[in-house]
Amino acid sequence: MTALVDTNILVYRFDVRFPNKQRIAAELLRRGIVEDSIRVPHQAIVEFVAAVTRPLVKDRSLLTPEDARREAEEFLAQFSILYPNEALVRLALRGAAAYQLAWFDAHLWAYAEHYGLSELISEDFQHDRLYGTVRVVNPFL
Repeated sequence: MTALVDTNILVYRFDVRFPNKQRIAAELLRRGIVEDSIRVPHQAIVEFVAAVTRPLVKDRSLLTPEDARREAEEFLAQFSILYPNEALVRLALRGAAAYQLAWFDAHLWAYAEHYGLSELISEDFQHDRLYGTVRVVNPFL
């Protein structure tokens, strides 16, 4: 089964503050590469760079800007990246209204729905809930 991954999966791969989530994210991404079973929305790459370079504690971030850009390049090379179009944005607008999702969550869901992916891997939605034809899986439960 091919699934869409949320930004949080990409970020946890580098977040040493949460070793269990880091291990799960790393394994999920590694398996996704081997099986070609993971798709990454372009939105997640953009959000990843912002999230891992944001200062956390004592003005330190998870990655330096240089490392974040390098890892983003790796994601682009390792995964099929999905890009938005007008139909996807219109679907996100309808999904935000229908499911009362925040805009970026609705946009993420729309990628999966638009591209026919039956699974969305994220910790930011209700686990096992079906939104349209897309079921959400929280791998950290």
